[in-house]
Amino acid sequence: MGLHYISEVPSAEEIKELFPMRPEDVKVKERNDAEIAKVFTGESDKFIAIIGPCSADNEDAVLDYTTRLAKVQEKVKDKLIIIPRIYTNKPRTNGSGYKGMLHQPNPEEKPNFIEGLKAIRKMHIDSIRESGLTAADEMLYSDNWSYLSDILSYVAIGARSVENQSHRLIASGIDVPVGMKNPTSGDYTVMMNSCIAGQSKHTFMTAGWEVKSDGNPLTHCILRGSLNKYGVSAPNYHYEDLIRLYETYQEFPNLKNPAVIVDANHNNSGKKWDQQPRIVKEILHSMRHSDDVAGLVKGVMVESYIEDGNQPVGGGCYGKSITDPCLGWKKTEKLLLEVADLL
Repeated sequence: MGLHYISEVPSAEEIKELFPMRPEDVKVKERNDAEIAKVFTGESDKFIAIIGPCSADNEDAVLDYTTRLAKVQEKVKDKLIIIPRIYTNKPRTNGSGYKGMLHQPNPEEKPNFIEGLKAIRKMHIDSIRESGLTAADEMLYSDNWSYLSDILSYVAIGARSVENQSHRLIASGIDVPVGMKNPTSGDYTVMMNSCIAGQSKHTFMTAGWEVKSDGNPLTHCILRGSLNKYGVSAPNYHYEDLIRLYETYQEFPNLKNPAVIVDANHNNSGKKWDQQPRIVKEILHSMRHSDDVAGLVKGVMVESYIEDGNQPVGGGCYGKSITDPCLGWKKTEKLLLEVADLL
């Protein structure tokens, strides 16, 4: 019983020295960050699609996927900004199961955080170099940010982490958009308070340092559905939910840049992955119906991979999720082109 120390994890500086961003990589990120930020500040009316696997479990398949996204991005660049989901951490409801590449760079082998840190940084950088797109990742651990702080263009705080003080404080020191998901209970106030914390200045302790943050004005909401008291999915992507969020923002006048990304999967779809295109189109319909909704909704989040559905760890199907089921590539490409036509 007790906590057993296995090995000391390298510092962020050490991992960054092993896998540095080249000057040309930095320029790509700066360009993408600036374009994405303008959407959240209202300077751009482009629509954001944060899209990719539930968990990025295999570098070859992930790079294959992101290079496919890059070709679509070129076709829709006047309407859409595509941000690949390269999620290297996978929160688990009861703590069991595959927790992402950070834990297990090889899903069929035992956890190895040192190799995991190397693998996730390498994969993110390789994706930038091959696709020209900069990615989103989820902050499962608040210490993760320091290892990827020069790489990511978007950070998501999950439904089970959004009330955690450490995640909120780290978000306040991040210089790219941070999305705060509604908790599994669906409580909007929890999500809004997380946004307030993320947009505020703080002094706190992290990674052995006392630090100060400037506050992140691009902290915003993510609607991902919830569970009712019977454990049944309760979606919150409908028109009435979006209007309610718009009205809730009016109750928090000090929040900058009111915005929401709508997650089309998870409890919004009841984990019925094939419903995601329908849900995205309903969101676009709501935006056409209301200027308030159109101004608030900045984009959608979709779980997608090369093959439809999912498989167990070791299933052997290339490009198929080993966690939650995902929309396959043909349906994904069709959806992105349809979204661009509907905007």
